[in-house]
Amino acid sequence: MLGCGRSGTAAAKLAAREGARVTVFDSGDAQALRPAAAVLEAEGHAVVLGDDALRAAVGDFDLAVISPGIALDWELAAQFSGGGVRVIGEMEFAFPFCDFDIIGVTGTNGKTTTVEIIETMLGGCGERAVAAGNYGRPLSDVVCSSETFSAVALEISSFQLESIEAFRPDVAVWTNFAPDHLDRYADINDYRAAKLRLFENQGAGDWAVLNGREEFGGIAAKTTTFSAFSSDADYTFDGTGILHRGEPLMPMADTALRGAHNAENLMAAFAVAEIRGHEPAAVAAAVRGYRAPAHRCELVAMLDGIEYINDSKATNLHALESALRSLADSEIVLIAGGKDKGLPFADLAACVGEHATAAVLIGEIRDSLAAAWGGNLPCHTAGDMAEAVSIATRIAGGKGLVLLAPGTSSFDMFSGYEARGKAFREAVNQLI
Repeated sequence: MLGCGRSGTAAAKLAAREGARVTVFDSGDAQALRPAAAVLEAEGHAVVLGDDALRAAVGDFDLAVISPGIALDWELAAQFSGGGVRVIGEMEFAFPFCDFDIIGVTGTNGKTTTVEIIETMLGGCGERAVAAGNYGRPLSDVVCSSETFSAVALEISSFQLESIEAFRPDVAVWTNFAPDHLDRYADINDYRAAKLRLFENQGAGDWAVLNGREEFGGIAAKTTTFSAFSSDADYTFDGTGILHRGEPLMPMADTALRGAHNAENLMAAFAVAEIRGHEPAAVAAAVRGYRAPAHRCELVAMLDGIEYINDSKATNLHALESALRSLADSEIVLIAGGKDKGLPFADLAACVGEHATAAVLIGEIRDSLAAAWGGNLPCHTAGDMAEAVSIATRIAGGKGLVLLAPGTSSFDMFSGYEARGKAFREAVNQLI
């Protein structure tokens, strides 16, 4: 097993259940990884950490199972593939042992919300469904569970799809596509090609749920489409509610979700529920109480006439644009910026200028963002989140909303988007 995080640990458990001899390799900081290693060792697995993991006796192994955070060309994995060892991903490894239906969800944005909605809808209609995958619970863990499931809604990243061979979802969902992860892929075409592998093993008996604004070729499965921005799709949005081929399904006001992007997440999930034979009224009733995960257009507070919205999960340009357009009926002061992932922020200047009254910029790309957007709206820079919230509050002047939608990842300043969103919440609470 390559990686001793959640995926590697779950795959090790599954491999041991099937009678394999397991060694777990992780080239990360050995001291930091010792607690995870201790758990694995207590379960009878050998563990090799740090630089020692890069000197594996690869001839001793028949198979290497890679965790999704490890690229196939990284030294840890390449030593095995270069030595003639078959290398597959954790999801591919678990797939042959699945005795439930797989609903695979990929796309640039909306995956987590969509798998959660699918889990909620199917559960409310009497199924035993579970959300897993890149969502947080590895597929291997679901396979090893003593519970019985009818279906798993599997959030699938491009990284996971890089290493599939036979993996095939019964229903494949494509939420949307936009530039991202250009620090891992050579260009946008390589990134899209990795995503499209979701469909490559499907056949005529499977289903593909597709964003109706995008073009697809070579899909062998049956298809249905959705779009909040086109009337040509099977599922559409009229600005207030979701329709199926022109017939009303559910008003957005009956949900706790906001924005056209969340309408699309709902539509994709409705399509899955229809494919599985559930009645629309039962599906709508099941989802009424659902709330989006934290850090996704989350209302933090309403203070002195200003709404504070935490969309820290907006880690690419498409997510940033979706947040701005979805909240366009308010005056927005935008907080953006973070790690430089090579994304073309200048392409979004007109949109930001149209939908925001000002921008407060943070992180390592704050100065380049100010240069890219400065001709379209007033731009300010801040050294940390507390200063950004303070500046944004002053600019808002008692009306509209302050929106954290960074448009990039957080690792220049924070351990992840959750920590960034938490810092935003704490800064807002300090105002209170």
